[in-house]
Amino acid sequence: MKRIFTVIGTLLGTMILFAQDIPKNTSYTQIYDFIDELAIDRVIGINSVVKPYSRDYIAQKLREAQAADSLLTKRQRKDLAFFLNDYALECDTVPKNIVSWTDKKTFALSLLQPSFHYYNKNFKARITPILGMDLIGNRKGLIMKRWWGAELQMDIVNHVSVWGSYRDQSYNGHWLRDDYFPTIYDKISGAKIAQPTYLNQIPGCEYKEANYGGDYSDLRGGIKAYAWWGSVGLVKDVITWGDNYNGSNIISGHAPSFPMITLNLKPCKWFELNYIHGWLVSNVLDSTHYYVEENYTDSTSKIHYRPANKFIAANMITFTPIRGLNISMGNSIIYSENNVQAGYFIPIAFYKSIDHLLTKGLKVENQNSQVFFNISSRNVKHLHLYGSLYIDEVSWKRLKKNNPQQNPISYKLGFNVSNWPLKNLSLQGEFTRTNIINYKHSIQRLTWASNSYNLGHYLGDNSQDIYVALNYKPVRGLNLNLSYTNATKFNDYEYIRRDVINAISQKPFNEKTWQNDIVELDAIYEVVNNAYARINVRWNNARGFDLALKPLETPVPSENRLTAQQYLDKFSSKFEQGSNWTFTFGFSFGF
Repeated sequence: MKRIFTVIGTLLGTMILFAQDIPKNTSYTQIYDFIDELAIDRVIGINSVVKPYSRDYIAQKLREAQAADSLLTKRQRKDLAFFLNDYALECDTVPKNIVSWTDKKTFALSLLQPSFHYYNKNFKARITPILGMDLIGNRKGLIMKRWWGAELQMDIVNHVSVWGSYRDQSYNGHWLRDDYFPTIYDKISGAKIAQPTYLNQIPGCEYKEANYGGDYSDLRGGIKAYAWWGSVGLVKDVITWGDNYNGSNIISGHAPSFPMITLNLKPCKWFELNYIHGWLVSNVLDSTHYYVEENYTDSTSKIHYRPANKFIAANMITFTPIRGLNISMGNSIIYSENNVQAGYFIPIAFYKSIDHLLTKGLKVENQNSQVFFNISSRNVKHLHLYGSLYIDEVSWKRLKKNNPQQNPISYKLGFNVSNWPLKNLSLQGEFTRTNIINYKHSIQRLTWASNSYNLGHYLGDNSQDIYVALNYKPVRGLNLNLSYTNATKFNDYEYIRRDVINAISQKPFNEKTWQNDIVELDAIYEVVNNAYARINVRWNNARGFDLALKPLETPVPSENRLTAQQYLDKFSSKFEQGSNWTFTFGFSFGF
């Protein structure tokens, strides 16, 4: 009996140590920047290769920083107190608000910041409205982006988290200049500044039909069971894998959110496992799967084809041999079968090996597998060094000097110097290169994409990205960021199986097809928690290039040889083509 009571007591004690696992939307960059700043200053230690962080993880790191208060600057202490108020529920209390209808320890309904909070030992809940608008204008006209919705978060008996958020969003182009967009179609396209082929970092979406621009909605949510050592859940969310400050080259979070099963295990300080199995959107019709709609009036029928299945399985294992150094490695597979494959639900597996077992004996096409690595070092105070490598396919013989073929890989190198030599100032630099046909596949159902948006770096294959930014935080809540981006796309190739060797034998980063230079000043001030005002001034110069005429050379069948304007139309929205000064004024509640 004593053993039974000991086991029960241990289980109850473990439940008390459970930590809720509700993800914090990565679009709320202020808290992510602050956590990163504290880690670079070696006030706290983090693993930043996988995002989003959970709200409880963020609260833990804020409390760690609170315990090391003497290491913080004056501005950081004010920021810390500000953010801790937003994470009061994770600290077993309710936040203090400027204008509140209630003054109780377990219940808070406030007007500023607008929110509802409830807390007791078995149940925690938070409801926040979402409302915002950006006015975006340049010489071509004015676009109004607006969004509204709500977010609900619940923690039940200290071991189940349930949350959901809905955002209805639109880009309204009523005021785009008619002389620049002479037709209704061009006018609609002008307001649709997010499209799968456009090379920008606007979050991906599926527009609903609209004659004034573009509407779309973003629903995220999930349920997780958790313990202090990890969690398992069914969620629909946007994820980012790979350290970066200007777009990851592994999983960038650029594609729309998709449903997935998630697993996180962190049984000790030096090891962490993250795993997903996701249901992607193929945007490919399956001719063998359809509905038949009968019309009994005239005895006719209509066939409605259904989209083809598309799945992803991926893992990322992180080792932390010493504080501040994280070494991560993982692999993934995109597969498209009638049903999910049980082997791809194994969290620690090399999926290419499973794929060979399932397909090689039949001499059929295998699936699309990848391998990736990431290293992040914050071992020197005030300095973050990082790098990531995405490998789509590797052949060792391609590494020989006499072999013109290039392996389809992408790599990123970057640094961040924070609070040195001047306090409240940081300097970031990042360089990304991606080889020919990386992220692509000859079978559209197996591409590294969802909703036709590349899951990897926003520039896609045969591209180069240079990013430099100076960030200044003079006072609590104010973030000033001055950045320069040089984004370049080189010769554009399709993945054609019979021509793939010829394509990867071409010189990468050879002829420019598209380039966009961007100088941007972004000012964000968070007035109260989750409510901010924003002013952005941006100069960009997006242009296409004609390729050099080489009539004596054998043409490459897989290369898209377009005119300069065709490249520009393919990779840039009409709103940002050419040289533009663009001004954005906005506000948001709830992000």
